[in-house]
Amino acid sequence: MPHSFRLRVYYEDTDLAGIVYYANYLKFIERGRSEWLRELGVEQSAMKAETGEVFAVRRIEADYLRPARFDEMLEVRTDVAQITPARLVLSQQVMRGDDLLFTARVTIACLAPDGRPARIPVRVMDALRGGGVI
Repeated sequence: MPHSFRLRVYYEDTDLAGIVYYANYLKFIERGRSEWLRELGVEQSAMKAETGEVFAVRRIEADYLRPARFDEMLEVRTDVAQITPARLVLSQQVMRGDDLLFTARVTIACLAPDGRPARIPVRVMDALRGGGVI
C-alpha cells in the first residue's frame, strides 16, 4: 500500500495564473519521500551524521497531467517499484481527490561521503522490511 502525505497548495507554490508552478511538484514529491522514510524510522539527518551516507535523486521521469491550484488540498502517494543494493526506484503520484495530477518514477541512489555509490545501509533495508515494503 502506498504511503500518503497530504499538503495544501500555498500562494508561493503558484504562478501568476494561480496554477502550481511545474518545478514545485518536484518539491511536493520530495516531501512525500522524506515523510515516507521518516514513518519507516529512517532519519536521513541521523544517517548522514552517523555514516556520512545520503540519498540523492539520480533520475526522474515526470508526467504533468492536470494543474493544481492555489489553496487546494493534495495528496502525494509514494510506493516502491524496485529495490537494488544501492538504489530505490519509487513511483509517486500527486492526487487531488480522485484526480491524478502528476506522476513520477524516481530513482534514488545511496551515496558514500566521497560521493560514490554505496550500498543502502542495513538498518534502512531492515526498516523497509519491517515496514512491509520488501
